Amino acid sequence: MYSCPVRFPSNWFQDLNHNSHLHTPMYFFLSNLSFADICFTSITVPKMLVNIQTQSQFITYAGCITQMYFFILFGGVDGFLLTVMAYDRYVAICHPLHYTVIMNSWLCRQLVLASWTMSAPYALLHSLMALRLSFCPHVEIPHFFCEFNQVVHLACSDTFPNDMVTYFGSLLLGGGPLAGIFYSYTKIVSSIRAISSAQGKYKAFSTCASHLSVVSLFYCTGLGVYLSSGATLSSLSRAGASVMYTVVTPMLNPFIYSLRNKDIKRALKKLFGGKI
Repeated sequence: MYSCPVRFPSNWFQDLNHNSHLHTPMYFFLSNLSFADICFTSITVPKMLVNIQTQSQFITYAGCITQMYFFILFGGVDGFLLTVMAYDRYVAICHPLHYTVIMNSWLCRQLVLASWTMSAPYALLHSLMALRLSFCPHVEIPHFFCEFNQVVHLACSDTFPNDMVTYFGSLLLGGGPLAGIFYSYTKIVSSIRAISSAQGKYKAFSTCASHLSVVSLFYCTGLGVYLSSGATLSSLSRAGASVMYTVVTPMLNPFIYSLRNKDIKRALKKLFGGKI
């Protein structure tokens, strides 16, 4: 056996680090979205794999509440970041000459910080509301993780306050970001329609295609999970819908952005372009 070491150019890291194309607000938001997706998946998948390996489907009460908290937290961060990225596309297309002034580094950091600070209290509220519920000594959750609605409806005590918090929270923190995305794209579509050339329209719309794909996956699979939890479906069907939402969608997000983005392709070619 002969070893054939991989040698990269000595300045490959400096070239990658100083690539101005990858230091724009869009990539700053994308890096935060990728981090939130990794955390979102890590809440459920490792425990599921351990359960499969050990053939033991057991979780403690504290572990279940903790899993619910972080699941709601990272799911909320995902939704807010997608709204922030929609605003970024709106400014880039509708106000291109003022883009660098409006989307400065301070505003980008504040928008990401706001995404986390709005999601954390919401997740904490749900966790505290779940703590007030009474459960039987041994409860079987028909799911592969502690999904909030499934856990709440297994309680022996009154769940009406929890249901009200869920409905109002979903309306504000679920419908709010979706309304923001919808408003941004109505303005974007109006601006694209005003472009005279077909090539210009295609170029403007192509900058939003990846984001639209991720938004569609996120909200369509989330709606599927919500509808499946309320419908009289089998536990296998509900688990399948949740797998799409918790595993498949976060896994596809980086591929959707990477495969359709020339800047990332160029950076990867520069990174792996050394001699072997």
